[in-house]
Amino acid sequence: MGMGEATARLFAEAGAHVVVADFNEEKGRATAEAIAADTGAEVIFHKVDISDSAQVQEMVTATVEKFGELNVAVNNAALTPDQAPSAEFDEEYFDRLIAVDLKGTALCMKYELQQLIRQGKGGSIINISSVSGFRPQPNNIAYVAAKHGVVGMTKVAAMEYGSQNIRVNSVAPGAINTPMLEGALKEAGIDPVAYAPQLSLLDRFGESREIAEASLWLASDASSYITGTTIHADAGYVGR
Repeated sequence: MGMGEATARLFAEAGAHVVVADFNEEKGRATAEAIAADTGAEVIFHKVDISDSAQVQEMVTATVEKFGELNVAVNNAALTPDQAPSAEFDEEYFDRLIAVDLKGTALCMKYELQQLIRQGKGGSIINISSVSGFRPQPNNIAYVAAKHGVVGMTKVAAMEYGSQNIRVNSVAPGAINTPMLEGALKEAGIDPVAYAPQLSLLDRFGESREIAEASLWLASDASSYITGTTIHADAGYVGR
């Protein structure tokens, strides 16, 4: 859903073979089928919980078995940000969020990198971070920690594998119209229209496709000299 669905659709429109990967099999499979029907691209679904190492490894293996190789990966999965001050955070949810948002991204990179190294042809990995990886928010201790970590891991991997022409970058979305944001604002009792100017110099929330466009650029040869960096797709929020 949201940015993941928009990214899969845009890549399919651009001519890529696409693997839609998600833990929700019903919605994930429906998304893959809809994108394939709309674009004519070859799109498959693979069920995965990215906090589980064996499942992530199988996701990469299934991709290569189907399409022969892996060229690009967009690591986008994340849980809804936590909603409690640091002195009161829910430890069970903290562990689950870190397992998905931080460790899950690390596991995806681990097995994607292994495959790209075996192929010996380079490749591009894009990790979806957040403005919270640069400008902390109150009551989001787990989410902020995870997204800071994603930015750091991206830089480390870029340093390690640049000599093999494997580029690793991240995209840090700001406030984007997604089911996750809608749910978070509703839970907090915040009016999205009134709130948007506080998060965007453009006085609006971004759209999922706008984030997908950044990932597509980082995946393409148009960004061939870009690695270890973050595109801030946040309408100026972090820099203001």
